[in-house]
Amino acid sequence: MKLRMLLVATAALVLSACSVQGGSGDKSEADYPAEPVEFTVPQDPGGSTDLITRALAKSLEKPLGEKAVVVNKPGANGKIAGKDVFGSEADGYRVAVMPQSLFSIGPLMLDDPDAIELTDMTFIKGLAVEDYVLVVPAASPHKSVKDLTGKGDIKYGTTGPGTGSQLAQTLLFGAADVKATAVPFDGGAPTVTAALGGKVDAAAVHIAEAYKHVEAGKLRALAVFSAERHVAFPDVPTAKESGYDVVVDQRRFVAGPAGIPAEVRERLATAIDKAVQTPEYTELLETGYITKWDADGDAVGAQLDESRKRFDELAKQHNIDLKTEQ
Repeated sequence: MKLRMLLVATAALVLSACSVQGGSGDKSEADYPAEPVEFTVPQDPGGSTDLITRALAKSLEKPLGEKAVVVNKPGANGKIAGKDVFGSEADGYRVAVMPQSLFSIGPLMLDDPDAIELTDMTFIKGLAVEDYVLVVPAASPHKSVKDLTGKGDIKYGTTGPGTGSQLAQTLLFGAADVKATAVPFDGGAPTVTAALGGKVDAAAVHIAEAYKHVEAGKLRALAVFSAERHVAFPDVPTAKESGYDVVVDQRRFVAGPAGIPAEVRERLATAIDKAVQTPEYTELLETGYITKWDADGDAVGAQLDESRKRFDELAKQHNIDLKTEQ
């Protein structure tokens, strides 16, 4: 009898322990976050992605209930940061603010057998949209896209291989059927510097990167690559108005490793929804001529897939081999 009672008691303890262990796993998700959440930026400090992420992190701590820590890991248009974050544990404590171009443009222009796939990520939330503007040096004789494409042999500055800056101009000059050569730089700042110094005939950069130089009369804006005229340059026509149906933008979104639990994903997305409504975050976007992108995780994935197909079809329509435009 004593042996039987001991066996029963032991079994009860084992069942109790299993229950606690199982409950602990559930509780860790339900209590998310229980420690700071790391937001990785695939860019050096001071760039637009970095500024957006830091403003988000500051506004996020109250609705999230934990600190949001920003870590910079630049390189390869976001691939270095993405590989690092998306290879980590899918618990929601490490996420990254990623650029659309890495997934919608890079695969069309670059051969990369080790590329990050959409299936490697859990999409959490869309954040922002930045538009591009085509500029020429103030001393340039070209006053319009028609003038520029009539030049015949163009050197155009880009913010790097596989970027929206390169794609927008490649499509425009390809559609215009003019000889044009891409001159890649490492980011927007050196591209603007090259345009200011007349090292290139034209360049496409983000609106915020060009705005003060255009206003100061040091650069001339010929066209914007947005669907409609941009509030920053209301008198500057779109590429479409200039005769070329080219719409290219840069979008940024929050993503984590594939397999983040739905409850954790929703908790983080809800906190981000509240953070992007704060005056501080809103002011940063407005002063940088950046638009909010209010897209849930599923819509982010659909956008990346759709834009890649659209860019590919546009290139084929004009017989442009994007992989040769390096």
